[in-house]
Amino acid sequence: MAQFRSKRLGNLVQSDIRRMTRECNRLGGINLGQGLGDAPLPPMIAEATRRAIEERPATYTYPEGIPELRDAIAGKLARDNGIEADPTTDVVVTVGASGAFAATINALLDPGDGLLLMEPYYGYHLNAAILAGLDPQFITLAPPEFHITEDAVRTAAQNNTRAIVLCTPSNPSGKMFSVPEIEAIARVARELDLLVITDEIYEYIVYDDATHVSPATVADLRDRTVTIMGLSKTFSMTGWRLGYAVAPADMAAAITLVNDLYYICAAAPLQYGVTAGFEAPPEFYRELRAGYQRKRDMLCEALSDAGMKPIVPRGAYYVLADIGELGYDGALPAAMDLLERGKVAAVPGTAFYSGPTGESMLRFCFARRDDVLEQACAQLRTFRR
Repeated sequence: MAQFRSKRLGNLVQSDIRRMTRECNRLGGINLGQGLGDAPLPPMIAEATRRAIEERPATYTYPEGIPELRDAIAGKLARDNGIEADPTTDVVVTVGASGAFAATINALLDPGDGLLLMEPYYGYHLNAAILAGLDPQFITLAPPEFHITEDAVRTAAQNNTRAIVLCTPSNPSGKMFSVPEIEAIARVARELDLLVITDEIYEYIVYDDATHVSPATVADLRDRTVTIMGLSKTFSMTGWRLGYAVAPADMAAAITLVNDLYYICAAAPLQYGVTAGFEAPPEFYRELRAGYQRKRDMLCEALSDAGMKPIVPRGAYYVLADIGELGYDGALPAAMDLLERGKVAAVPGTAFYSGPTGESMLRFCFARRDDVLEQACAQLRTFRR
């Protein structure tokens, strides 16, 4: 019998993030690998969703999302990001930020186009690009600062390069790109006529008085930028799969078309429910940042005690830790040993690098309840090779 498998998949396999979650469940460990986010759902969102299920028809919405949610998103963009967006033409509600990314690259790029990724990268960006037939190209950023320069972008760009992905705050490094760094990217994007795709899903999770900057507000990037944001991390609702893309009207229309063809629409009652989240008061965000900063510091201290070298993130809720001095042959053996003997799951750094740098790294997630994270830290401290 013929073997049916798309050539586009090539050698793609499920991500090491998913793999380590399965291994963690099998071995009964504490999962600091996948960014699950187990904080309680905000009551205002839960209540609004219950009302939507009980009172509204269980039918399709517009592929670009319900008007109420798009209005709320536009208001939030103006208030918190300095982005002026017409909710009727510039905003597309999607099935998660990953759905926004998939719809964007399939709507605005063609097979064979080059896509610049900064490594360490988020693996779903890479694999979605491969599946879309794009040519991934890499700019390796050096830890611990992960600084980007105009020369690095220009050197990495090739004749077929059509777009660049900018993830800020970054998964997995926690890097937050500064205005001068974004201006450097803007100069190359203008010169080479590149599309800029941002992933800003961790925009509210920042530390040490850092300020998130949306690249679309820098220089003249607005007209060539697709801003991708999401609700999973801010409201601890990763399983709800709600995100959105913001772009000039012509690009947003193309993204809406692909979003409709792939997903039809995001889940209707969840759209109504999460609209209430945009009414969260300022103290909600202050408490969010303070809580995660405390968890970050707790985990980084435990990793240091375990003989690793954490790269303290400025945003997001992950820590990359250098394990080079522990003597392992690579990141996967280190991650499996930590899980099997220490009962703590991490993600091998190779999930985020195309080259050898990832072999000396593990990524840990600290978006866990305090009691769970405290237990994981205690197990890390007693772990030795």
